[in-house]
Amino acid sequence: MAGGFYETAKALSEYLLFHYGKPEEVLPWDFGPSDALDYPARCVSECVAADRLAANARALDLGCAVGRSTFELARHCAEAIGIDLSENFIAAAGQLQRAGQLDYSFAVEGDLGQAAVAEVPSGIDRSRVSFEQGDATFLRDGLGQFDVVLMANLIDRLPCPAKCLEQLPNLVAAGGQLIIASPCTWLEEYTPKAEWLGGQAQQTLDTLRDLLSPAFTLDGEWNLPFLIREHARKYQWSIAQATRWLRQ
Repeated sequence: MAGGFYETAKALSEYLLFHYGKPEEVLPWDFGPSDALDYPARCVSECVAADRLAANARALDLGCAVGRSTFELARHCAEAIGIDLSENFIAAAGQLQRAGQLDYSFAVEGDLGQAAVAEVPSGIDRSRVSFEQGDATFLRDGLGQFDVVLMANLIDRLPCPAKCLEQLPNLVAAGGQLIIASPCTWLEEYTPKAEWLGGQAQQTLDTLRDLLSPAFTLDGEWNLPFLIREHARKYQWSIAQATRWLRQ
């Protein structure tokens, strides 16, 4: 949230590593959950039905953070827009779009850090990608409609996720794909309990079914592990519930 954790240098470092880190940088051990690496890329490669997209397809990455999924969407779409509330994240993503790389450092232990370079994968046309700061719950006018909308690790960090979801029928074109991935970590720090989509009367997926129908139908479901490194000996290992919904 603006002014909170996601504007800190710690968050920027962790998310650049999360999105662009080499396997040996993220997990410098010969053991551990290596299947949880490259999560931002896997949200696209495993959940988007690329064979259903036309050559002129448009994509929107809501809560794009530092932009890896947005770049991955550009592999399949003529235009990919990434939107995030964090000024720091969008500044970093914009630099990556312009230059293709960004120097940073990530934590090893305490104040000790390791220099690294975040790089957009070769083969991605960066001219297809743009980034802008914005609130996913109050999107600006004029965005148009999209063939893919991705919301990865976003809904459980919004003050009012249901209000964000209300915009989706107008954002997703007929036949388009909506991808929602979330570990469903509902915390009052980010979302008032009255606004939680799960963890009380029912689980998150059940609420998504209620809120998204009849405009969308569930088309696929996956369990996607992901790994966020805090330092060399401390990690967050989580499992996102990922779903694909088709716009009717």
